[in-house]
Amino acid sequence: MRAEVGVYWQLVKAGFRRQTHYRLAMVAGLITNLVFGFVRAAVLTAAVHANNGFGGYDSGTIGAYIWLSQGLLGAIAFWTLPDIVERIRTGDVAIDFLRPIDVQFAHLAEYLGRATYSLLPRGLPSMLVGALTFGLALPTTAGPYALGVISLAAAIALSFLSMFAVCLAGFWMVDTRGLRALHMICGTFLAGLFAPLHLFPEWLRAIAYATPFPSMLQWPIDVISGRTTGMAAVGIVVVQCLWLGVLVAVGQLVLRAGRRKLEVQGG
Repeated sequence: MRAEVGVYWQLVKAGFRRQTHYRLAMVAGLITNLVFGFVRAAVLTAAVHANNGFGGYDSGTIGAYIWLSQGLLGAIAFWTLPDIVERIRTGDVAIDFLRPIDVQFAHLAEYLGRATYSLLPRGLPSMLVGALTFGLALPTTAGPYALGVISLAAAIALSFLSMFAVCLAGFWMVDTRGLRALHMICGTFLAGLFAPLHLFPEWLRAIAYATPFPSMLQWPIDVISGRTTGMAAVGIVVVQCLWLGVLVAVGQLVLRAGRRKLEVQGG
């Protein structure tokens, strides 16, 4: 067991090192984050000034929502193409099945390393620029940040496991781009990227709450920004853990079904 954990830890470190080679992509991602951050900030700040009680947000808290969400975009796996897609297409996944480690957890460990690195050159500068230009209302105590780190780690894992499960459709389909695009569009909307879920009509908010997507963005932002505190914040982390269990189980079941379906031709 200890040796197996050590292998996954090495995969986390390998993912971190792998991402360090894409410095130019990190710069491009940061610029994109900032451009869209300024657009969102201009629109939503104007909406806050024009409407009292704008979902419970004021200028400072809407700034925290916007720039925290922009900072997390590089780590949340809505736009990430997991390596499993290409490995299923080429049949290399058959080699993965022969290795003495779990395929799903191995890919998750590698992604956690990549996501952690992306927070450094993309996430932190985005939030710093937001704080200097629009201002952010953030907690002054350590509690929300400590719980926020746990919530953020769960959000990153959830986003990857969700996309990973969608990509496993490649065992039965020639091309999964349509499914991945649908997952990205629905996921980003229901996660609260375009507008906070607190602004949604009640019926649409109920639909979002029935999915794991709010746990990938809106909930960790609410915890880190201090909008949700105390036992309510702990409850969010518990819900995230429950969704983690669900998505791990779904991934394992689909992987087993895909393994029975897999046929590799050639020498």
